[in-house]
Amino acid sequence: MDVLVHPVAHLRGSIRVPPDKSITQRAVLLAACAHQTTQLAPWSSAQDCQRACELIRTLGVQIEQQGEVLVIQGRGADGLTPPTAPLWCGESATTLRLASGLLAGQPFAATLSGGPSLSRRPMRRITEPLTRMGARIQGAHGDASDPEELYPPLRIHGRRPLQALTYTLPVASAQVKSAILLAGLFAEGPTTVIESVPTRDHTERLLERFGVPVLRRGSAVTVNGGTPLKSPGRLAIPGDLSSAAFFLTAAACRPGSRLEAAEIGLNPTRMRLLDVLQRMGARLTRHLVEEVWEPRGSVQVEGGVLRATRVTPEEVPALIDELPLLMVAACCAQGVTVLQGIGELRKKETDRLHSMMEGLSRLGASITLSGAEELHIAGSRLTGARVESHGDHRTAMALAVAGLLAEGTTRIAGAECVAKSYPDFFDVLARLAGSGVIEHLP
Repeated sequence: MDVLVHPVAHLRGSIRVPPDKSITQRAVLLAACAHQTTQLAPWSSAQDCQRACELIRTLGVQIEQQGEVLVIQGRGADGLTPPTAPLWCGESATTLRLASGLLAGQPFAATLSGGPSLSRRPMRRITEPLTRMGARIQGAHGDASDPEELYPPLRIHGRRPLQALTYTLPVASAQVKSAILLAGLFAEGPTTVIESVPTRDHTERLLERFGVPVLRRGSAVTVNGGTPLKSPGRLAIPGDLSSAAFFLTAAACRPGSRLEAAEIGLNPTRMRLLDVLQRMGARLTRHLVEEVWEPRGSVQVEGGVLRATRVTPEEVPALIDELPLLMVAACCAQGVTVLQGIGELRKKETDRLHSMMEGLSRLGASITLSGAEELHIAGSRLTGARVESHGDHRTAMALAVAGLLAEGTTRIAGAECVAKSYPDFFDVLARLAGSGVIEHLP
């Protein structure tokens, strides 16, 4: 499916985005291993979350949707059953990586497989620590340039108990941290993950919500093996800030816009994009409504003139999903924005550094790569053109924002990939932007 995006004078209104898919995936996996029943209401029904649901069903867990409520009949730490077929993760790296940690502590073998894009994503960053904990993991090997790298499908021969581990992450990654912490639930003694740069802490917060004490000391996070997961009963998943970010950024870049995103997660480890936009001069206001286990509230933005900024490598882990959007904002800012240490973008669903540079260049952006990981973007006028999603949901949505801000019509090829995280994205965008701004083509 292709989508035509026409320029917009401004965006106004209020939105409620779908529940956070990262939190939903984690909650589904933990609920499967908890005692008693867990209800998620609301929950994200995005494709990635559906993969997590299908995975735990294959492991013998009863899960059903009752209206807007997802009901998961937990089977406890010993209740998962050996799968009779490979566990399909689609294109969800979060599902595959977190499930790897869970399966490492099971007394049976299982295979995790994925689609074409996921099968090209490197997995040694999780297989190495899980192997050190005692799991035996086989996978597809890399090419001659890196023969030690492993790729899906992964065959995981679990072990219980696992060996406790203290592990320093060589690359900041919430998914790797989470996989190790989940495996640590099935280890003898304390398992500790040490981060050089803080990453999102949804897993830690959820573990505590499921009755597992989490010790935070400086940059180290520790869980003790053998602690049973206890269902919290009902969990309300907050709105996905990463989804709201597309609309908030578009509004910030277009003078005259006024937009509110309500009922969204305001976890401090997820708000770096808002921090950077404010540094660029965006007029943003945050209202914290509820703290409890995951902070939530609303964000208001008024459009204005942005100025260039510099993003350091230390900021990138907390910005990794929003970097494509920040690249669009940089095109609308006065001066030259510098993004440093962004090489991790090459290891997403697609090479996002390539897909965004290609797309923005076709729209007329002044964008250059210095070395392998530093991008320079000069504020410039964008002009509508045909661009490719490359099958990547965040690339498609970021280029849609760029299309709103460009002169003329932008055609996004392969736009159906937004269903991975936000199936209704273009419908919401059309409502905010006004009649005729968004057109769907067969």
